[in-house]
Amino acid sequence: MKMRDYFSSKAVSLCFCGIAALCWGAFAYIAGASPVLLWGSEIIFVAAVILRYSAGYAATNARLKKLKRNKDELSEKYLLGELMEKPHDAVAREYYYVMKEVSRSAIGEAERAAREKEEYFEYVEKWIHEIKTPLTACSLICDNGADEVKLRRELKRADNLTDSVLQYARLRGAEQDTVISRVSVADVIAEAVKSQRELLVAAKISVTAQGDFPVCTDAKAVSFILRQLLINCAKYCYGCGVKITADNGILTVADNGPGIAEHELPRIFNRGFTGEYGRKAGTGMGLYIAAELCKRLDIEYGAKSEQGKGTVFTFSFPR
Repeated sequence: MKMRDYFSSKAVSLCFCGIAALCWGAFAYIAGASPVLLWGSEIIFVAAVILRYSAGYAATNARLKKLKRNKDELSEKYLLGELMEKPHDAVAREYYYVMKEVSRSAIGEAERAAREKEEYFEYVEKWIHEIKTPLTACSLICDNGADEVKLRRELKRADNLTDSVLQYARLRGAEQDTVISRVSVADVIAEAVKSQRELLVAAKISVTAQGDFPVCTDAKAVSFILRQLLINCAKYCYGCGVKITADNGILTVADNGPGIAEHELPRIFNRGFTGEYGRKAGTGMGLYIAAELCKRLDIEYGAKSEQGKGTVFTFSFPR
C-alpha cells in the first residue's frame, strides 16, 4: 500500500485533527498564551499526529505484505482467510469475523465439491466395470448364433446401467430436470414393469400390480425408482414373486425373496452399500439414487425385511 493511499483513507480523521489544532491555537491565543507555548504546542501536536499515522501506516503495510506473501505461497487461495491475523481495532475485528465466516463457508463448499467429484469418479469407475459384463455377454451371444432373447436381455442390462449413471449425474441439478405433472401411479407401474420384462422373465419373477391413485410428481423419477427395485429383484431374488400395491397415496413393493439381514437394513440406502448379495456384482448406487430422488420429490420412503421371508419397500407421496 502506498503512503498516499493510506493517508487518503484517513482523510476524515486527519481533518478532525487539523480542526482540533486550530481550535487549540485560537483558544491559546485568546487566553493570552505566549507565542513560544502556542507554537510549541502546535508543533508537538502536529508531530504527534504525523508520528501516530506514520506508525499506523508502517504496521498496516507490514500486515498487508505478510498477507500477500501468504497468498502467494498458498496453492488453494480460499484458505487465506484462515491465515488472517485478528486486528486490534474493534470495527476491523467485526469485518474480520465476517470474513472468517465467509472463508469457512468457502472451504466447506470447496471440500464438498472435491468430495462429490471424487465420488463421481469412483462411481464411473465401478460403472465401467459393471457395463463390461453385458457388453461382453452380447459379444459372446453374437459369436454363438445371436439368440435374440438373450441379446435383448443383456442390452436391457446395459441400458439400465446407462440410465443409472445418467440419473446420478443429474442429481446435482435435479430441480432443472424435474417435470411435475399429474399422473396415474398405475400407469407408471405398468411402464416400469414393461421396461424390465426381459430381465424379469429370465429371472422367472412374477409381478402382480393392483390399485391406483393420482398424484402430482415426476413420473420419470418414480419410474426409475420402481425399475431399480425390479432390477434388484432380478439380480438377487431368482424365482420370487413381486406384488406392487398403490392405495391412498402409498406405493408398496413387496417380494418373497431371501430378504435383507437385520444389520444391513439401515444402510441399504447409503451411497455405495452393496450388502451380502451385492458384493460380487453391483455398484451399490441404485437404492442411493432412488432415495435421493425421493428426497427431492418429498416422498417418504422406507423398507422392512426378514431373512427368508422377503422385503417390503413403501413410498408415501405428499398430499
